[in-house]
Formats: sequence, C-alpha cells, structure tokens
Amino acid sequence: MIIDEQDLPALVKEVRKQLVLSQEDLARKLGISFATVNRWENGKSQPSKLAKAQFDKFCTKMTRQGKLKLSGGDK
Repeated sequence: MIIDEQDLPALVKEVRKQLVLSQEDLARKLGISFATVNRWENGKSQPSKLAKAQFDKFCTKMTRQGKLKLSGGDK
C-alpha cells in the first residue's frame, strides 16, 4: 500500500473506523503514542519512514485478514 501524505488524515480515520478502534487503540497496536496518531489524523504531522512502514504493515495485515477494505489496490 502506498500512503499519500495528503490523504493520511482521512486514511488513518478510515482505518480506525473500519476496525472500530480509538486513536489510543490504534497507537497501541502500532507501538506509538496516542498523541502521534492524533497529530496524523488532524494533519499536524507526518509519520517517519519507520512509522509509515509500521502503519503500512498493519493495514496490509488487516486487509489480508479481511478486517479492512481500502480502495486503491492495497495488499
């Protein structure tokens, strides 16, 4: 999955919505702070390369498990 930085806030929110996770829950699953997820979702910061890779891996895993459906050919 390729993360478009302009669409990151909407993507983070959509992932949380589909998986029924709070920002805190998503942060815990990614091994980052709640504040970081909050800043991503509000467009106040962009993830580091490592954090972006963690988010991508998480989304890929959830998609393969059938728990997440994102448009744009993610796998």
